[in-house]
Amino acid sequence: MVEMERFRGAVTAWAAGGPGDLARELAGRLAVRTVVLLEGPSDAAAVSAAADGRGRNLAAEGVCVLSMGGAMSIGRFTQLLGPPGLGLRLTGLCDVAERGFYDRGLERAGATGRGFFVCDADLEDELIRALGVDRVTELIGAEGDLRSLHTFLRQPAQQGRSPRAQLRRFLGTKKGRKIHYGRALVQALPPDRLPAPLDDLLASL
Repeated sequence: MVEMERFRGAVTAWAAGGPGDLARELAGRLAVRTVVLLEGPSDAAAVSAAADGRGRNLAAEGVCVLSMGGAMSIGRFTQLLGPPGLGLRLTGLCDVAERGFYDRGLERAGATGRGFFVCDADLEDELIRALGVDRVTELIGAEGDLRSLHTFLRQPAQQGRSPRAQLRRFLGTKKGRKIHYGRALVQALPPDRLPAPLDDLLASL
């Protein structure tokens, strides 16, 4: 686990313009075969929690779960990790609105045909839909955030939005909240009731 975290850090530094020697070395030493590319850390937390719920140790399987720090980074990471770079299998999740960025990034890297799984809006929306608004609200209360939610819902900008859209927006209103609930919402779901994009991603690994 620690070594896979080093690999993630080395790849991130490489993508930022640093040398790629350490990433290459660690990829070989750890026998990394697949990289799961995700937009941000909340998605990574959800994927890791889903794998844990099914008793899987992705790092031990040679699978690296990697947050890219934004969908616009897909081209850079596919170049480094796909056929032009380390030659690893690439997969992951993407939001439906950003599918074009992913398709173009994969095509430029010669990695077409690799499996990315599309969320209808984003992964948080998929998880809220799978659990239902009432259950997500219960979880927010159990986590001590119910007062904050009620304050948020009274804001004029939230009037007229659907309850699901309101909850989705609430999860992104405080630093670290999306990461926390990315894991918590997955853990609240039975392993056989994961949203289809997340379920299909795990099945592909």
